[in-house]
Amino acid sequence: MSERSALTRLTGNGSGECGEKDCPNVYRTEKGSILVQGDVSDAFTPPAGEGLVEIPEPVLREAFRARGW
Repeated sequence: MSERSALTRLTGNGSGECGEKDCPNVYRTEKGSILVQGDVSDAFTPPAGEGLVEIPEPVLREAFRARGW
């Protein structure tokens, strides 16, 4: 697993009500894949080795803009 400092943060600036590191966020890894941080969801039970997170739509829109999508 990568250290957070090795990731490119695509959303959030560390200000606001949720603090610097605990907000829902989207990151890009060194390999170019996307990593999502958010509240754990129990909408359904995912397969072994996978998990579900909830992330607000505005956070995803911000990540899309950052990637130029």
